[in-house]
Amino acid sequence: MESDGTRDVRGTHANPVPRPAVPREGSAVPPLPAGPPGVPPRPDGSAFLAWLRASRPEAAPGVWRFGYRPRPEQEPERIPTRQLLSGALIAFLVGWLVWSLLWNGYLGGWWVLPLELFTPDSWRQSNDQVGNAFLWYSYYTLIAVGIMLVVGRLGRWGEVWRRFGPPAWRATVPAAEPAPAPEQDPAEWPQLRHAGAHEAAERLAAEARAGLMRDVDHARISRAWQGVRSGTHTLASFTGAVLQDGSAACLHPSGERDLPARQARHDLLTGQVRLGTTADDPRNPYHYRGSGLALGPELLGTSLLAVGPAGSGKTGAVIRPLAESLCLHSLAGRAAVVAVGAAGAGLGPAEAYDVVVRIGHPESVYDLDLYGGTTDPDEAAAILAEALVGDLADPHPGGDSRRSTTVLAQLLGPFRAVHDRFPSVPELRQLLDGTPGPLAALRKALTDTGQESLLRELDARERQMAHPGDVGAVLADRIALLDRPAFAPFFDTSGQSRPFSLKALDHPVRVRIDLPQRGHADASRILARLVLAQFTASVTVREDRSLFACLLLDDASGVITPESVRGIQRLRSAHAGTVLTLRTLDDVPRPLRGPLLGATGCRMALSGLTPWDGQDFAEVWGKEWTETRDVTDRQIIAETPAGKAVHMLRRVITGQAPTARAVTVRQVERERWSASELAHGVPPGHAVLSLTTVQGEHAPPLLVDLRG
Repeated sequence: MESDGTRDVRGTHANPVPRPAVPREGSAVPPLPAGPPGVPPRPDGSAFLAWLRASRPEAAPGVWRFGYRPRPEQEPERIPTRQLLSGALIAFLVGWLVWSLLWNGYLGGWWVLPLELFTPDSWRQSNDQVGNAFLWYSYYTLIAVGIMLVVGRLGRWGEVWRRFGPPAWRATVPAAEPAPAPEQDPAEWPQLRHAGAHEAAERLAAEARAGLMRDVDHARISRAWQGVRSGTHTLASFTGAVLQDGSAACLHPSGERDLPARQARHDLLTGQVRLGTTADDPRNPYHYRGSGLALGPELLGTSLLAVGPAGSGKTGAVIRPLAESLCLHSLAGRAAVVAVGAAGAGLGPAEAYDVVVRIGHPESVYDLDLYGGTTDPDEAAAILAEALVGDLADPHPGGDSRRSTTVLAQLLGPFRAVHDRFPSVPELRQLLDGTPGPLAALRKALTDTGQESLLRELDARERQMAHPGDVGAVLADRIALLDRPAFAPFFDTSGQSRPFSLKALDHPVRVRIDLPQRGHADASRILARLVLAQFTASVTVREDRSLFACLLLDDASGVITPESVRGIQRLRSAHAGTVLTLRTLDDVPRPLRGPLLGATGCRMALSGLTPWDGQDFAEVWGKEWTETRDVTDRQIIAETPAGKAVHMLRRVITGQAPTARAVTVRQVERERWSASELAHGVPPGHAVLSLTTVQGEHAPPLLVDLRG
């Protein structure tokens, strides 16, 4: 009987069953620990305190202020190395020649006259050889040192020493900043102490020293303290919350104190996020060169437009860091952010947001309110008309979608009066198509309730349907793009879903909206216009504008309309802003390109731009006066035999004919960045960025390395 090796002598079977390994000699179970594992040591607060106490001097717009060292406005004149060394050598030779002439008596004996006038004759004519030698050689040394000082100053020996001597060999170590005084130490919360909240200040300072506080906690508590100073909260409630929870006081409604992960560098004390480094390029102002480039709410409040081809870094280098920064501001109670992009665009993980709306995804928890949370039919009609046919409006100044707004208002008003809600997408499509059943039912309900004014609205809509060129047919075609099986669970108006409305931007909410792209490109553009229209309509009517509201729209192709440009222009006064990205300005109608560039205070042209797009940026950035030097070489003609011999010798040595150089300096007006430079002179991973703050400060176009 075959035993499969289970009862054979060990090692005799062709393929024996594996046996358990015999433990090695000396291997034994490790001894029991003497006690339970200890608690790991708490991190100290040295890193946080160093961050909090770091210098942040005032700087030009866009400069990363954390640890910034101001530079002069103008670049100091730097002598070329060849000229510096040759000048130093010539000065030394001149000094040596002067000393040689003095020593050998070719210049007479006048230079020893001071010694003869100010010393007694007995000192110079004594028989003491040592004293006499000491006197004369001391005077010689004094004269030699004087000559060296003069020629050293003329030859810039000090500059040679600093540039090539031991000072240049040592690495520059920044001087340690002095410790701030206790009454000025931000870690001691002096603003709370001045207001009498000593216990709260002591609690926060102790947690900062113990490493229990982070930058988001500091920003959040500082924001809550601003509420106390403005009268929104009472000092007693603030102090009680701090004494009870310490650095975890005044939490964000989500209960989170930080993001799951960070990719960019943030400084919440100044509200900045670093995007890159200003290139050390002659076209950049000297005081910007080599400094970090950062953006904050004071710049985003004027809105940002970034244009560049696919792969130039619009999402990864611009949108993602800004979304991360605004989410941190939201956790600190400072901002509300809405990030809109295609599914999987890389706007950050879902854990970094409070609300994630995945339109077209069956597992989406949240829905999108088609009407923006409003109960006014006219307002809802204006927003919906902008979303559906805003791109069809006349792009010239004064163009709008008022006819479409009127058509929608004629249907939304009667429907809401009857059903106490707005129609869903299928119901609105039927009404726009003029389906007899729904219109008859709506008319009967209005007649039964005696609402004559709304009946007149419905009658007008039915009369317009019979006219050729009725706008309702276009609206019906556009709303049909949203009446698809993939969107059936969305845009519900019956109250059975969890719709998100942009009316919630009064609160520090973090929202990400994923638009469907595959097979629904037209629907995505409609939804993007819808979100932009709802955003501009909501933030401008907020009662509390202390929160900064920002909309990040990744790929705004087909979104820019005359009404959206007007809405962007109104955001600056509402403490809000938008960040828009485009692959090319060709995605914007030609009459709207100038108004769009004028409505956004921050403009970014990434590498790979086309010359046609570069021309639009060059026009909006304008021109500046620059100093140019024209150098002209004129050949020198010798007339004497000696001069001809010298010229021949120079030609033999240098290989060139003797010339006289004439330099003409003049002021000319040139473009800051030409279309050709923007198209061909911006290296990969770089961008040209101009900035404007909400206070009106400007920064000229800067060449920025987005990888630094």
